[in-house]
Amino acid sequence: MSLQTVMTVGALEDLRALLGDRLSTSQAVREHHGKDVTYHAGHPPDAVAFAESTEEVAEIVRVCAAYKVPIIPYGTGTSLEGHIAALHGGVCIDLGRMNRILEVNDQDLDCRVQAGVTRKQLNEHLRDTGLFFPIDPGADASLGGMTATRASGTNAVRYGTMRENVLGLTAVMSDGRVVRTGGRARKSSAGYDLTRLLVGSEGTLAVITEVQLKLQGIPEAISSAVCDFESLKGAVDTVILTIQSGIPVARIELLDEVQMDACNRYSDLDYPVRPTLFFEFHGSPGGVHEQSESVAAIAAELGGGDFRWATRQEDRSKLWQARHDAYWAAKALRPGAEGWATDVCVPISRLAECLLATKQDIRDSDVLAPIVGHVGDGNFHLVYLIDLNKPEEIAKAERLNERMVNRAIAMGGTCTGEHGIGYGKIAFLQAEQGEAVTVMRQIKRALDPDNIMNPGKVLRV
Repeated sequence: MSLQTVMTVGALEDLRALLGDRLSTSQAVREHHGKDVTYHAGHPPDAVAFAESTEEVAEIVRVCAAYKVPIIPYGTGTSLEGHIAALHGGVCIDLGRMNRILEVNDQDLDCRVQAGVTRKQLNEHLRDTGLFFPIDPGADASLGGMTATRASGTNAVRYGTMRENVLGLTAVMSDGRVVRTGGRARKSSAGYDLTRLLVGSEGTLAVITEVQLKLQGIPEAISSAVCDFESLKGAVDTVILTIQSGIPVARIELLDEVQMDACNRYSDLDYPVRPTLFFEFHGSPGGVHEQSESVAAIAAELGGGDFRWATRQEDRSKLWQARHDAYWAAKALRPGAEGWATDVCVPISRLAECLLATKQDIRDSDVLAPIVGHVGDGNFHLVYLIDLNKPEEIAKAERLNERMVNRAIAMGGTCTGEHGIGYGKIAFLQAEQGEAVTVMRQIKRALDPDNIMNPGKVLRV
């Protein structure tokens, strides 16, 4: 499809006048901005606009609204369900240059950042203040993108998700209006909660340009540990009993034996190739010691081996970097294959049942699919490693994925704990939410009547 069939010459000229050489129609730039890191097919936009301020985003949106041109927000491109694919062409607004930390209120434990600031950039800036931002999805994602997808990650079991850590937003609506929601107060009963409406909206209602975030004090003591298990069930039961016992662990990550083998090879580790839990404990020295002893006792009763400890910063960083590289480690198990990353989340009491049934499905197929998960809150992930040139492999992965998602929904869970809907899980959202999707569609039509905001994602309109 040529540029002019999607964007009129007038729209292109108006955007060029506004942005100059910060509007790109280069094929390489467009393709880069239309493909995420997973197997989802890429769809390049017709142009990429590199914005530098909220006001500039508003001007871009006004031009697009006037010509009814689709808009796709872009942070770092690390989303996993096709969120950035320009399914209907249009303009990708790259927010990466909006990377200023606008204020840090250390006494109130909050800050305000532009949407292009990444989580690592923020934590580097905070390092000397004694504060940190705890949401850690693995990738060095932008905070605007993390807000738009309601991201969480390894620390969610203790610190929650983006939903719990966003105090307010600045966003540009589909007609170019700039709205500011929420504020710095830790609670409010003032009107509709527009902040929560936009958190997780995946760019389908507005372009998020600034985020007000909660911060946390850096714990006095931090200790990480790795424990392998005789069985997957023993590892999962350890997680369930730990959570039900009220032990305030900061992170509990599960890697099955396939994923552990991949991480050993990719990150040059020497852990046993068995189902394994990664733990991290935060608090006072005494509190961390008490937490770790309690969890070690639970693990020992359920077939866990000895704890291998990492207390030095460099050792902990290596350990968690290996966990964050799990996707790339999994892909390395089958060079040339694409990785189809997917996730579900269930109530913690159903975690073992859901995970073990999924593991049995994988064993019964010949699909290679390592398992890894933020199991402390009932969330786990698979990466189906498939050859996209073999339709039979795609079909097998689709059947496995459908069984897993439907199983999770039937258990009172969700089709996605943190990856979001994008265009990859639209059908599952309908199965999970039912008539509520009709209400979502009404909200979408009210706030974006011309369906220009990231069309084709979350809902079919």
